[in-house]
Amino acid sequence: MNISDLKVIERCDEVDFEEVNSILHFYGLSDLDTPTQRQVFLNSYVTIFIKEGDKIVGLGRAISDGITHASIYNIAVRDEYRGNGIGKLIIDEILKRVEGCTVTLYTHPRHYGLYEHWGFRRMKTSYAIFHNEKYYEEQGFIE
Repeated sequence: MNISDLKVIERCDEVDFEEVNSILHFYGLSDLDTPTQRQVFLNSYVTIFIKEGDKIVGLGRAISDGITHASIYNIAVRDEYRGNGIGKLIIDEILKRVEGCTVTLYTHPRHYGLYEHWGFRRMKTSYAIFHNEKYYEEQGFIE
């Protein structure tokens, strides 16, 4: 696989959300049904989907006001495509679109440290209220 052969897609109407949901569920990054997941991406400020042919191989999104703050969510690459620079491509594409913003990144606890080479630093002042607290406790998001 050559990364230059991959397509970067920004539009949700070019995406199969059954695939998106399958990828996110595989990594424990979502517990939503497919229609709800689609709406989440439609409501996002930035959506990035990486395709090889018609197959989604990676994805990510950000919510933002476009001026001061942005938060990155749902960075995921199909397991068989990991290690080929696709995750880096997704992050780089999102960061281009939120340039000038303070950016936070929300990730699965298994991936702490993965984003530090972009300059992301752990925060000491974050709190959250989770809609499905038990799920997030089981996944290790809550201390």
